Amino acid sequence: MKDAFGTPQSLLILGGTSEIALATARRLIGRRTRTVYLAGRPSPALDAAAEHLRSLGADAHAVPFDALDTASHEEVLGKLFTEGDLDMVLLAFGVLGDQTRDEQEPLSAVHVAQVNYTGAVSASLVCASALRRQGHGSLVVLSSVAGERARRSNFIYGSSKAGLDAFTQGLGDALHGSGVHVMVVRPGFVRTKMTAGLPEAPLATTPEAVAEAIETGLRRHAETVWVPGALRFVMSALRHVPRALFRKLPV
Repeated sequence: MKDAFGTPQSLLILGGTSEIALATARRLIGRRTRTVYLAGRPSPALDAAAEHLRSLGADAHAVPFDALDTASHEEVLGKLFTEGDLDMVLLAFGVLGDQTRDEQEPLSAVHVAQVNYTGAVSASLVCASALRRQGHGSLVVLSSVAGERARRSNFIYGSSKAGLDAFTQGLGDALHGSGVHVMVVRPGFVRTKMTAGLPEAPLATTPEAVAEAIETGLRRHAETVWVPGALRFVMSALRHVPRALFRKLPV
């Protein structure tokens, strides 16, 4: 169960090598989180992440999980819930893709959509059902400001995040009153390995800043978190730019 300050004592991360997710885990372990499951494709990086969290005092476990193998989600994720209640699930997997290549190679674009949307929908529904049965817990989903309005520079990635964002909001409405808290996190450009080499966007942030915002959102029982907060107003304005003008913007 969460403590009186809303800090989860147990955490399941879907996308166990995500820099944002690991920054969040470190922050929560510094409070009261003691059990962490890192679900991801087996790799030395996943094992090293679990070992690092153990060095911080957590009982951390690497769990084989493939976002694309949706047929296995109920078995793999359901088993974790049978081992005890989980206070928080953080869905943090995703791929950025390569817009130029993906436009020319439809199967590459489909891969982005399947990981970011189809895989996330499957995993979210499995975890949401388990959280509903236990009657408490938080499902935190990493979306993106890219999903707020499709831009020509990354509309494939952005559309996958738009779908995930809308799905998560609907899931939160469906779970209202069940004891399950659903929170959408919308970071802007985050300085990670995934974005290395890309031109840095205005209001760029760090995994640690996103982790802090997630912790604050949990404490406040927020439903939507923007990182940094100023992006709420930037994206609100961008959404209302007339399409003819929007096409002329360098985005």
